[in-house]
Amino acid sequence: MPHQTAPLRLFAACALLLGSTLAHAQYSWIGENGVRQFSDRPPPPSTPPHKILKAPGRLPAPQAAPAPAAATPGIAKELPDLAQRERDYLKRTKAREEQEKKELVEAQRRRDDGERCDAARQARAQVESGIRISRVNAKGERSFASDQERAEQLARANRILAECH
Repeated sequence: MPHQTAPLRLFAACALLLGSTLAHAQYSWIGENGVRQFSDRPPPPSTPPHKILKAPGRLPAPQAAPAPAAATPGIAKELPDLAQRERDYLKRTKAREEQEKKELVEAQRRRDDGERCDAARQARAQVESGIRISRVNAKGERSFASDQERAEQLARANRILAECH
């Protein structure tokens, strides 16, 4: 007898499977507040037919696909060909290289200005400290700066520092 119950079991399983599909939401519509509704019962009679998205025995409503940009008149835009894309790439590369070069030059100028300002601060501090300033001339002899030379060095340092601020 076990072989006779197999077709009966198969039939019962198919009936349960078909019955379970009926339990799923069969209706889908857009409600009054604009929210998509799912139910196994039909939508309220006040729902217009164009808002019913899915019903038993009826195919789902097709989703409106956006029109491609090329199909819209006046907006059609040609896609660039390979040669144009290459020219654009080379132009962007050249512009980037020029920008990097400008940035390097500007960074070097800022470093040079910083060094110049530091040297001027040191010179001003040395002149204002009152220490005797000496240097070695071309003959190898040591000479000391006069008051006039000290004043000139201080004025020169102050001019450079005025540009630094």
